Amino acid sequence: MRLEEAAATELGAALADYDFPVAKLIYSAIASLDGYIADEEGNFDWAEPDEEVHAFVNDLVRPVGTYLYGRRMYETMAGWETDPGFAASSPAMRDFAEIWQAAEKVVYSRTLGAVPTRRTRIEREFDPAAVGELKRSTESDLGVGGAELAASAFAAGLIDECHLFLAPVLVGAGNRCWPDRVHVRLEPLEDRRFDNGMVFIRYRSSA
Repeated sequence: MRLEEAAATELGAALADYDFPVAKLIYSAIASLDGYIADEEGNFDWAEPDEEVHAFVNDLVRPVGTYLYGRRMYETMAGWETDPGFAASSPAMRDFAEIWQAAEKVVYSRTLGAVPTRRTRIEREFDPAAVGELKRSTESDLGVGGAELAASAFAAGLIDECHLFLAPVLVGAGNRCWPDRVHVRLEPLEDRRFDNGMVFIRYRSSA
């Protein structure tokens, strides 16, 4: 075997044993104390963060390079690019709009024909293997929004962390924060209480 071939073989073996860092997939949500992200009428104005919370959220999501959304969550979030009024509301909201627009977006939908935002592509099916490869091939973390899509990611063992903001309100019913039929043990890593009564908890998933 030539010297170059031997060196390449040794390098390949060394790389195979090396534990390369993998991007985290993070499920984030703002929920009521009884676990809903929207009430029965679809309202979530009670979960709107103030400037303190929004600034914290901005720093939290700044490392996220790609967002994974279902259609409904994407259409809710798209306003951060399509509606200039969002960014004009406050310095923190302008900062968030810039962060969100700079990230890549993947929308999982069988019916959506086109998207109004940049850096956005449509996938017809959620493919766990493709998401796993995305985690291995990207340097930035990934975020997943919406309980239904998160359920698929949880079931595939892809969720690494959960970032939960709890608003001091009970809404009784509505769209649940946590997906059904998912049993995952969560390890608390960090928590913070804000002046408006909202609480942030960061968990590691041990699924």
